[in-house]
Amino acid sequence: MTATRRLAAILAADVAGYSRLIGADEGGTLRGLKTIQIELIDPKIAAHNGRLVKTTGDGFLVEFSSVVDALRCAVEIQCEMAERNAVVALDRRIEFRVGINVGDVVVENGDIFGDGVNVAARLEGLAEPGGICVSARVQEDVVGKLDLAFEDVGEQRLKNIARPVRVYRIRDSEMAGEAMGAVQPSLTLPDRPSVAVLPLTNMSGDLEQEFFADGIAEDIITALSRYPSLFVIARNSSFTYKGRAVDVKQIGRDLGVRYVLEGSLRKSANRIRITAQLVEAETGKHVWAERYDRDLADIFVVQDEITEAVTVAVAPAIAHAELQRAIRKPPGNLDAWAAYQRGMWHLEKATVSDDAVAERFFGQAVDLDPTFADAYCGLAETQTRAAVVFNTRGLADAQNSVETSARLAVALDGSNAVAHACLSVALFLRGDHHGALVEAERALTSSPNLASGYWRRGQALIFSGQPQEGLRDLQTSLALEPRGVNLAHRLTQVAAGYYFSRAYEDAVEASKNVIRSFPNFPPPYRWLAAALGQLGRFDEANAALEQGLRVSPALFDLLSRGHPPWIRPQDQAHLLEGLRKAGMPEE
Repeated sequence: MTATRRLAAILAADVAGYSRLIGADEGGTLRGLKTIQIELIDPKIAAHNGRLVKTTGDGFLVEFSSVVDALRCAVEIQCEMAERNAVVALDRRIEFRVGINVGDVVVENGDIFGDGVNVAARLEGLAEPGGICVSARVQEDVVGKLDLAFEDVGEQRLKNIARPVRVYRIRDSEMAGEAMGAVQPSLTLPDRPSVAVLPLTNMSGDLEQEFFADGIAEDIITALSRYPSLFVIARNSSFTYKGRAVDVKQIGRDLGVRYVLEGSLRKSANRIRITAQLVEAETGKHVWAERYDRDLADIFVVQDEITEAVTVAVAPAIAHAELQRAIRKPPGNLDAWAAYQRGMWHLEKATVSDDAVAERFFGQAVDLDPTFADAYCGLAETQTRAAVVFNTRGLADAQNSVETSARLAVALDGSNAVAHACLSVALFLRGDHHGALVEAERALTSSPNLASGYWRRGQALIFSGQPQEGLRDLQTSLALEPRGVNLAHRLTQVAAGYYFSRAYEDAVEASKNVIRSFPNFPPPYRWLAAALGQLGRFDEANAALEQGLRVSPALFDLLSRGHPPWIRPQDQAHLLEGLRKAGMPEE
């Protein structure tokens, strides 16, 4: 059959929380949907001259020749569903989300395709349970023809749709209350990433697991609250949603949070399965998801394992999502947090030019909010790199400016673990290994899963003559945060730890690992050349020297012309020995 094109109004609908409903009562949910299809949906579609294109298990797609008919049909379905649900328990309600668009469609074998259909499907995903979202074109075509109020929710970027789409949410007196959800004023989002941890849904049918599920959620709330960059909603607020089928977008508006962590628990015999997903509340986009299977031998041990596993995965996932959000913001419209995130994004690139740009963004963050402790830590990090890595700043000047920024960060927020980790590196730069260790310990006491706390402690241990202990901390840091703005530094410190342990083969591999990902980052070339020199692989060592000098002509200046205070004399002599074997030119 030949495909044809025509203009149509497209209605896409699905059941909110379908998987949860099926998991709780598969037979009852399927029977309920069948009854609704026969008694409500099919008659309404026919009454408004629509054509049911297809059903999709948890939803349906309908084509109309009139956008007025499409919207009137949707409103009547949602109103009647609200009446049906009024006598149904909250966790058993079948609630539809509806999206409507007008556009060109391709018709083939009775099915319809094209951008017009895709936009309708994406609009459905933006709707609340019991709600309707429409495109601007629908709003323009029906305004004044139906007694409906439209709430403009702005331009939205929809998945796989090239252009942004202006979206409207239907607000009407007939559809108040259950049909559309009570309209409550949205809370203002905090200036830090904010997260609500919902109670886990117990899917096991075993009431004893309810306490276990709640305990895990409570422990995750406690663990996440120790991260200084996160604003975590208290248990008493997030647990009000226990047993309720509420859309995460509504939770985001109710609690004023950017992210929602939700999940479920199942038990079979002596094994449990916990699933967890982190959702960006505003868009409904999944940021992270994972599944955990455990033998239920010691319930408290399992609870601790799951809590730690979820916590150490969620915090970096939020950090990465925040970087992406900041990059999408126009440069002229940055608040202090967004400017700070822009700086972090450039730090991650680990190049001399990005370091300079990062410093400007951190300076902008401080100008916008002089009490923002983390922004001072960002400044300290760029200044450290400028002196120690890229040789674009004098060491004495950097030591003073880094310590000033770090101490100001601690003074502004003494409970901020990142600030204490920042002061650790400031003291390290002055050769105060003991002080650096003390501040790193304070950071870890405040935030036991802080990757930068383990990094700073590991660094101080490696350069104070305890490389094996330092390597253990660095491996912990990398496990907690496998990527991040300081990845190049942490991987390089691993190479240093192996070199000082005289594990030269491991130092070679560790150095090459850094260079593969960060070819313009100078320090690993030093460790690679020195380790190859100690192994007697002189041609390779000399090639590494030459490559490093091309990246940074001042690669050896700090080592050969003076004594960096953080490196012990015997360790400096050991490093210079390897570099000379590699062919480092004598002064």
